[in-house]
Amino acid sequence: MCAYLLVAEDDRGQAEVLRRYLTADGHDTVVVHDGLAALEQVRRRRPDLLVLDVMMPGLDGLTVARVLRAESEVPILMLTARAAEDDLLAGLDGGADDYLTKPYSARELTARARALLRRSRGSRGETVLLVGALVVDVGRHQVRVDGEPVECTPGEFAILAAMAAQPERVFTRAQLLEHTNGVERESVERSIDVHVLNLRRKIEPNPKRPARLLTVYGIGYRLTAGAA
Repeated sequence: MCAYLLVAEDDRGQAEVLRRYLTADGHDTVVVHDGLAALEQVRRRRPDLLVLDVMMPGLDGLTVARVLRAESEVPILMLTARAAEDDLLAGLDGGADDYLTKPYSARELTARARALLRRSRGSRGETVLLVGALVVDVGRHQVRVDGEPVECTPGEFAILAAMAAQPERVFTRAQLLEHTNGVERESVERSIDVHVLNLRRKIEPNPKRPARLLTVYGIGYRLTAGAA
């Protein structure tokens, strides 16, 4: 699975370690050392995956992720020294698709990168899922609502595609987590809530009163066709 990867890490020694491991895993890997350079590089040539450190000079990783999410679906693997759950969820809410807390092993990072690349490339089939006015084109990795295109991150798309394939089914957070994480993580089911909130902003006429992506209290979520 050869891909073009961009690593944004201000620690030059750590950045070189990442470059070597990802290159050894078969990827074309470029390194930058600050947030502004990361933005410029992504805009110059969109990577298949951005490995983004949170703490960087110029622009921090959270700011970079938010800016990119307004203009790109590039998959983002965030690196952070902050292990608190609220900090991790803030990263996901800002647009990251997955995260690793420092210190991490190079093997885990390369496994995470592979999983995100598989997920972002998705199925190459021609499956088109219809749930009322919501259209999920799995093969083209596209979403439309009421005929209008909707930009989704790979994580959001994975959740939406899984639920659109079985409308009206109630999914637990753990079940949805299986669709968004290629490698199991501990205590991240709350991240599903963040993705759902972001999806509601994109697919609901009124995100505060959802009609499509519904909460089933005490269990999880279900996708429905919404009001006729």
